[in-house]
Amino acid sequence: MTSRDSGTSGDAGNSGSSRDGQFFPVSADRVLSLDPFALMGVVNVTPDSFSDGGQFTSVEEVAQFALALIDQGATVIDVGGESTRPGAARVSVDEQIRRVVPAITRIRARSNVAISIDTTHAGVAEAALDAGADFVNDVSAGTEDSAMFRMLAKRGAGVVLMHRLAPPDQDSYSDRYAKEPVYGDVVRDVAAFLLARAEMAMAAGIPREQIALDPGLGFGKSVLQNYELLARTSELVALGFPVLVGASRKSFLGAVTGREDPEQRIIGSVVAAVAAYGGGARIVRAHDVGAHREALLVAHAVLRGAGL
Repeated sequence: MTSRDSGTSGDAGNSGSSRDGQFFPVSADRVLSLDPFALMGVVNVTPDSFSDGGQFTSVEEVAQFALALIDQGATVIDVGGESTRPGAARVSVDEQIRRVVPAITRIRARSNVAISIDTTHAGVAEAALDAGADFVNDVSAGTEDSAMFRMLAKRGAGVVLMHRLAPPDQDSYSDRYAKEPVYGDVVRDVAAFLLARAEMAMAAGIPREQIALDPGLGFGKSVLQNYELLARTSELVALGFPVLVGASRKSFLGAVTGREDPEQRIIGSVVAAVAAYGGGARIVRAHDVGAHREALLVAHAVLRGAGL
């Protein structure tokens, strides 16, 4: 195992400090520091992800890519075996396991970094935890597999709960909706959903401090609705859970900048992340980790200069 700095602590005794927003205990023996922020680097072992699908030809390439993200400043590596881009075909549990377990095993052998598994299925999540992952990033907030919360409680693993209106194969890109998704108030509706799912997770035995929330930018939201969520991030933070944002390279950024190629949306991605950080979000999921790290460090310095 390498000595690459993961930015995490192995002392679960610090978990009580998570209540002031500085820590996120992602497992029984790993605490993720959110001071000043945590960067979640994206590793998709899929052939069809919207931005980076099909980029790896071997498990070793996956591991080397993850290590490069860690060197850029990632404190979490988020591994996914099913594309969540709008219109993506669903992937079976067995196929997801076949994709993610070798990748997680190899990354864990090389680094002590925190690893999350991006899945909506308890079977995939448990296999990933067995392979060395620490917690689960569930874009369905536990609605797709009723066994998810019970399994996580039994394993002592944390979870990120994300809002969406529909699974990927029934969704559309934010700038391509024929009819705008309907909300009474998008921020209040998303907050109410996430709070309800968090309460369900806690009822299943997951400790409150092991839950983080994600508004699901780009999932079931129009371009304008995504920006409203970013502008009102503080209302989600007020729910009392760590908030994760994942705007990286998404279509609602290109709708404003005119950048059609997701890989050319780095500047927009960084600006969106800084906006969310200013609203109190402390976990940022990103493809371009180095650029996000530098921008967030400056944003942190600005907030300190303002006495915030």
